[in-house]
Amino acid sequence: MVNWQNKTVSVGIDLHKTQFTVCAITSKKEILFEAVYNTETDGYKSFISRCHSLEEEYGAHVSMAIEATSNARYFRNLMENENFFIVVINTLKFKVITQSAKKTDKRDAFTIAEFLLKDMLPESYLCDQETEELRKLICERLDLVSLIVRTKNRIHNMMLGYGIVTTAAQFQSKKKRLLLLNGLENHALITKRTVPTLKRLIQTLDILNEQVKQIESLIEEFTLEDENTQLLQTIPGIGKITSTTIRAYVGDINRFETYKQFAAYCGLTPFVKFSNEKGFTGHITKNGPVELRTSMVQAVMGMLRLQKSLRYMSLINDYKRMKKNKGSGKSIIAFARKLSRVIYAILKNKTPFDIDRLTVDYIRRQTEVV
Repeated sequence: MVNWQNKTVSVGIDLHKTQFTVCAITSKKEILFEAVYNTETDGYKSFISRCHSLEEEYGAHVSMAIEATSNARYFRNLMENENFFIVVINTLKFKVITQSAKKTDKRDAFTIAEFLLKDMLPESYLCDQETEELRKLICERLDLVSLIVRTKNRIHNMMLGYGIVTTAAQFQSKKKRLLLLNGLENHALITKRTVPTLKRLIQTLDILNEQVKQIESLIEEFTLEDENTQLLQTIPGIGKITSTTIRAYVGDINRFETYKQFAAYCGLTPFVKFSNEKGFTGHITKNGPVELRTSMVQAVMGMLRLQKSLRYMSLINDYKRMKKNKGSGKSIIAFARKLSRVIYAILKNKTPFDIDRLTVDYIRRQTEVV
């Protein structure tokens, strides 16, 4: 909490799409003013001017707090440019407002200001603008890939309805898709009305694949000289897209004090509940970005495809042992949780992946030395 000349002005802000409600209070919880501003240039300017006048009038630095919303980053940047201290609230850890019996914008703004005054607000991490743009590109690519899969499945189903069994390999390239398309017109069972529909679907695949290539080119430009992305690609089985996704959703690794905090952020740690003498451990929490957790699992699958060359790695051997008793699903998640520790160390220490540090022989030698 910023406290200047023993005076504090706390401003709680209930931010929405078209307007935001403001409540400013003193250190004694006296309301200085309440107001509603629109989320346009004039509204922001009017609010900023009012806050600067508070600084001059009360001789105290203004502190602000807002909940994490879609436009929270823009609002934060505006306020930081005016040298205001601002906290972005982690709404998942701050249930006072959402669970309130009497919920109005004014009351929410006052509650935020009150908890800001007490320095009891859980802060949310907001990445920088460049990382946010990279995340948007990654999400756009995922949407297109999902649309490609649905289009392929639709073609498979249509063809199967006419007794034609198609394979995934027939859709891998534009040339193969063209060969498939040319063979439809002479097929006895396919009607003239069906052929144009199949043509449009295959043409849609061509367009979607081209768009994916364009986005991947933009993603590569973003991370061409990014050190963290290059370090992640030193891990066997991790390619450009997986490494870029992990880098984008991890952000600054230094915000995690331990690898356990990083694993928890990935949502790979189990839910644990202990009360009195009873304890319960459940499924993984699945907290954090789903894109990050999915990428961690994809990284594991990539390493498992290289089992033969990585057969002496302790992570691979631990996975094989666990798979016998727990099955592949739980074993993959456990593998991903252990891999998160490796990724944390690589990004924290800025050192490339060293397979010798994870081999069974290396662990045995270290044990013998001890």
